Amino acid sequence: MTWHRTALPLLVVFLLSACGSEEHSDIKQWMVDSTQGLRGRVPPLPEVMPFPVVSYDAESVIDPFRPTKIEPDKRQGGGGNVPNFDRRKEELERFPLDALKFVGLIRNDKTLFAVIVADKRIYRVKVGNYMGENFGRIADIQASPGMDEGRIILREQVQEPSGDWVERETVLEMQSQQGQEAKK
Repeated sequence: MTWHRTALPLLVVFLLSACGSEEHSDIKQWMVDSTQGLRGRVPPLPEVMPFPVVSYDAESVIDPFRPTKIEPDKRQGGGGNVPNFDRRKEELERFPLDALKFVGLIRNDKTLFAVIVADKRIYRVKVGNYMGENFGRIADIQASPGMDEGRIILREQVQEPSGDWVERETVLEMQSQQGQEAKK
């Protein structure tokens, strides 16, 4: 029984090889005839032209990476709105405005105060105090009749790229108590 297992595949291979040799002889002859005169031809590489040597002298050209190229030169005068650099800075001037939270209002006789939280400390400010990093002076504190809404109007002095100092107005809105509870 074991000879049948080995003999059968050998018989199949022998029969297939006998059929294959004579069957495609016309195609093989056509291939030989067609390729008889053909020769492969590779075009020659193009001639490499040398690049001319050019010296680069950049001493007389403005450096494009210097900041003075991007920003105009700042003038010494600075315009008429130059802040007082000799003035002693107040406590809230060391914080940027986005780090200050306006959380409440207090009325004492005729003076209206704003309550500011900065760095987990509570500060009381009034008109004339300074806050923020841009020489911001409180110009006005406004309150609703119920004192549940309010705004602080700051007049900041900022320096433009030209070197002039200009005044801009910034408004801080009081944060509602509901918004504070929702954050917790």
